[in-house]
Amino acid sequence: MAEFFLKNDDLAVKISQHGAEIRSVIDNETGREYMWQADPTFWGWTSPVLFPIVGNVADDMFRYAGKTYGMKQHGFARRSEFEEASVEGADIGFALCDSEETLAVYPFKFRLEVGYALSGRTLKVIWKVKNTGDQDMYFQIGAHPAFNTPAQGSGDKKNECYLGFDTKATLDVSIKDLVLGGLTDEIRPYELDDGMLKITDDLFDIDTLIVEKDQAHKLVLLDSEKKPFVTVDFTAPLFGVWSPKPEAPFVCLEPWYGRADKTYFKGELPERDYEQCLAAGETFEASYTITFS
Repeated sequence: MAEFFLKNDDLAVKISQHGAEIRSVIDNETGREYMWQADPTFWGWTSPVLFPIVGNVADDMFRYAGKTYGMKQHGFARRSEFEEASVEGADIGFALCDSEETLAVYPFKFRLEVGYALSGRTLKVIWKVKNTGDQDMYFQIGAHPAFNTPAQGSGDKKNECYLGFDTKATLDVSIKDLVLGGLTDEIRPYELDDGMLKITDDLFDIDTLIVEKDQAHKLVLLDSEKKPFVTVDFTAPLFGVWSPKPEAPFVCLEPWYGRADKTYFKGELPERDYEQCLAAGETFEASYTITFS
């Protein structure tokens, strides 16, 4: 499992070829580690790329053109070995292409590119999905970066920190059925205090805060004094915020182009909510940035 590095005067970034996953971001001056280090006690990942689905499909199966395919939660990219590749606009790039193994569970030919560019204290993440087949391709893609809360060395506890948003409006949060795993039709309002939400021990009792319909495009982790230490900017239409347990010392800020199905969904792949359709020969491009204060 090869590892690649980006470094400037401010930050040192480590990226794994396996899953094209960010594994570490360290402040060069203080030695502070911003990224969760994949301790399986709570969660054995750091920043997986979610493709070709975000979340899960019912019973880990989806239907397309009359056939049924098995697909694990968040898809197969995070479990795959990427190859090093040139990605336009990136300092380091990786690519994953279809194979006999992927075609057995996902009937589309593709090339997924993931690139990283470091400028000052900001890391840009670039996604490119190319349809290399001769039919329309359906997919979702998303991010799942986990950040230490608070940033290492600050002395704060997670439940002393805050979430910040680029809106002061009440957030409408989509609610999951924790038994069935899919989403319900319930929407629960979360009132913000000047654009902020306190991280409490019970905030993630509903599992993931899933916020749809372009309600916000900036997510910020703030310390006990409400000073930002991680900011994620994106254009994706929805996002998730997640932490598995009150004692887990990290929070995930997740821009998404897709999400899990509703509990009652029985349709085929093209009918899924937020499913991206890409014509033969076309390319989908998106990016998001992480700024480390």
